[in-house]
Amino acid sequence: MSIEQYDLAIIGSGSGNSVITPFWDNKKVAIIDSGTFGGTCLNVGCIPTKMYAYPAQLASNATTAARLGVDMQVTKADWPVIRDRIFSRIDAISAGGKAYREKELEHTTLITEEAQFSGPKQLTTPSGRTIEADQIVIAAGSRPSLPDVPGLDLPGVHTSDTIMRIDSLPKRIIIVGGKYIGSEFAAIFSGLGTEVIHINRSGQLLSNHDNTISDEFTRIAKEQWQVALNRTLHSIDQQGGRLRVNLSATGHETNEVVDYFVGDVVLLATGRVPNIDRLNLPAAGIDTDAGFIARDEYLRVLSDGQPLDGVWAIGDIANPQMLKHVANHEQRLVSHNMENPDSMKRETLGPIPAGVFTRPQIASAGLTEDEAKDQYGEEAITVKVQDYGDTAYGWAMEEYDGFVKLIAEKSSGDILGVHILGAEATNLIQPVLTAMSMNISAHQLARGQYWIHPAMAEVVENALLGLDVPDSGCL
Repeated sequence: MSIEQYDLAIIGSGSGNSVITPFWDNKKVAIIDSGTFGGTCLNVGCIPTKMYAYPAQLASNATTAARLGVDMQVTKADWPVIRDRIFSRIDAISAGGKAYREKELEHTTLITEEAQFSGPKQLTTPSGRTIEADQIVIAAGSRPSLPDVPGLDLPGVHTSDTIMRIDSLPKRIIIVGGKYIGSEFAAIFSGLGTEVIHINRSGQLLSNHDNTISDEFTRIAKEQWQVALNRTLHSIDQQGGRLRVNLSATGHETNEVVDYFVGDVVLLATGRVPNIDRLNLPAAGIDTDAGFIARDEYLRVLSDGQPLDGVWAIGDIANPQMLKHVANHEQRLVSHNMENPDSMKRETLGPIPAGVFTRPQIASAGLTEDEAKDQYGEEAITVKVQDYGDTAYGWAMEEYDGFVKLIAEKSSGDILGVHILGAEATNLIQPVLTAMSMNISAHQLARGQYWIHPAMAEVVENALLGLDVPDSGCL
């Protein structure tokens, strides 16, 4: 058996692709990926979904304009034009990245197969290639998680991996799943003119968010598209050339069909699962933790609780957050630690922010109110909910729904959590995130700098000033 020897082997071409820094120019590198080059974010995740979310937001502006006395009409959303604009750019980036690694870099070998561990520092592929490397970075990502029900293989049943490339805008789409993926696609399709039926197992959409966010978003969503709560997918059938989605009542042991909806397309947005089952981790003795690869503070993979020398893991395969900005940071940390073994850095960055590009946007970081009460005690925290509509720019927008919710520790003034629902939430969160990351107290953030008047960001300033925290001395 011929064994291919490398200095570095990377499983996955998403954030793993960026592990190949100039440090490796004179060394031998293998990058292994059987899927589309560039990973989830580029091809089927963050980037194309937001490129759909923006035109959907533009199309929905006609409703917003009406309450401001402006008569706007949307006559058409041209799905093929939108789709082709998005993927002509994305596919070119993917193809260019693949060609660069495969053809232009002499020290890099691209292996377009799956690879499994056959030893602690050894990988094998279905074609029989055996790869050994001094350093291995596992960046194998995640994939859509599917429920075990009949009908998943019917034409017109999609996941987030395939829904964005369909031929035409459906008249009616049934979306199963009420977390961020399902909610974003509900906003996209409804904004572009599709009738949306949104099905969720629990009684709230975005149920993993702070309750104030979840409650309010569920209310707003019901005003924009049809929402069916406390329903579990039972099966999918064909009915007259369309798809019938059969539902049971969540929590009922009989699992009998109590509701059904008929649509043109079905989107299963029922979560994502890390690809650990495709790697044969036991052959390398690699530990897992709650379904993810276990790591230490340097992002070294663990084996029997101890670091496995020269094996690292980044991104969705090892981090339940499953966020691209987290994977990118972890890539930078692993790159540094591989290149500087005598001065490695720990994973200390936090808190982790997340955005949901629904209509309206949602952004969160840190603890929810319930989590803060559990950790600090109800009397030790202070909470402020500041409405967009109580600020000057909120008046200009006639904004009724948006708000900023802040949670802080009373004694120190430290911000423990931030949750924003409303226009540009994913931008408004950043100054609060800066304060949380750099130990700036709530009052210092509010009074230690100028806030532009009458900009939208004043809603953050006013929320900060509404917290019961110590005066920092800043005027």
